[in-house]
Amino acid sequence: MTKIIENGDDLPHPPPLTPEQRKLISATVPVLAEHGVTITKLFYKQMLEAHPELRNVFSHSKQQLGHQAEALARAVYAYAANIEDLTPILPVVERIAHKHTSVHIVPSQYAIVGKHLLAAITQVVGADVFAGDLYAAWGAAYWNLAHVFIDRERALYEAAQWTGWREFVVQRKVRESEEITSFYLRPRDGEPLQPYRPGQYISVQKFVPELGFCQSRQYSLSDAPNPSYFRISVKREQGVRTHSPSGGVDTAQAAHPGWISNLLHATLNEGDFIDVAFPFGEFFLDDSDAPVVLLSAGVGLTPLLAMLNTLVKDDAKENGQQNKNGKQNGTAPKREVSWIQAVRNERVHAFRTHIQKIRTAHPARVRSTIFYSHPGPDAVQGRDFDVAGRLDLDKVPREVLRLDERGAQYYVCGPEGFMADMIRGLKERGVEGSRIHAEVFGAGATPQ
Repeated sequence: MTKIIENGDDLPHPPPLTPEQRKLISATVPVLAEHGVTITKLFYKQMLEAHPELRNVFSHSKQQLGHQAEALARAVYAYAANIEDLTPILPVVERIAHKHTSVHIVPSQYAIVGKHLLAAITQVVGADVFAGDLYAAWGAAYWNLAHVFIDRERALYEAAQWTGWREFVVQRKVRESEEITSFYLRPRDGEPLQPYRPGQYISVQKFVPELGFCQSRQYSLSDAPNPSYFRISVKREQGVRTHSPSGGVDTAQAAHPGWISNLLHATLNEGDFIDVAFPFGEFFLDDSDAPVVLLSAGVGLTPLLAMLNTLVKDDAKENGQQNKNGKQNGTAPKREVSWIQAVRNERVHAFRTHIQKIRTAHPARVRSTIFYSHPGPDAVQGRDFDVAGRLDLDKVPREVLRLDERGAQYYVCGPEGFMADMIRGLKERGVEGSRIHAEVFGAGATPQ
């Protein structure tokens, strides 16, 4: 596959910031704290009016709800607040770089962003204030950071099997629960897929005629790497109407964060085509032999399911080789795994049978505790779930939580409040922060 990667050589390359410039940037922190969102909302409005082709890149719903402007305001503020030492924001930079590559951001677009961002700051702060040395400092600061992203994104593109969008076909569409449906996506060209890191995500893109532009969304891959297909498992948000009573697409709902997922559930069927980006993401299973503890809530199970399936798939591969050869194959020890999951009830419990089969097949290696916050009348404790109520680490057996197993790695995914509770609870129980990994959606910092 041919890859075309822009290098950004024709863009401005200012020298590193001087001490005086860093002081000027630091002095604007209170202004950004007060006016940051006003600046970024104006920035997006003016940029998208001047460059409507970028509507294909940015989420329509996040624009309408202001989430994208808020995320950018936080990022700009964090950059200014840490201008003397960028170390604290490097994880956020890495996260954003992966998001950028998943929607094929290219170096030339940084020139567009820089022009409109500086213009928005000027309009909000005032041309009499944001001028001279201060304007020059921010111009240099912008391009210094832009090249950090450009260089990192170039490395990600170079390592990818393809750049931009590749056409896939929906091979299978499987209803996993009342809310979650899986889509098995096969490359239309038939070329095998390179492996990804379990926990990563893909972007999918569809042209929406009613909006007049494409929309893309990131979905975690929910299965172990397979050369034949990608699998995503998409949650349909309740209460969103994607079609009007007359049968047309209801664009009045387009600002709702679950609108695209509902559109996929309703209109993407077996045999249909969809554009897919190569997998990216900085949240993935580590390569050690340490025990793994997977904690999820809701649709947050999807990247963790890819990790679990990979671990037991590798186990099955080893067993097959041992049976064929009649001896041990000398591979690394099998990793022990704990699956700890919060689910509302049996009707929305996706992959329940699959997890039960894994537990049965690997009773010594795989331990689990399932919580139902609101068990329904058909749920049976001990069969469908283990504990009634919200996920409470005090109610997880110590051997399942693996607190006594040195080096155990903890992976957390779910709503932000859930992740914050889990991370705090694990730290209170003596787990170092370096062993806790959380999937963060958007450009925010990891919940603490």
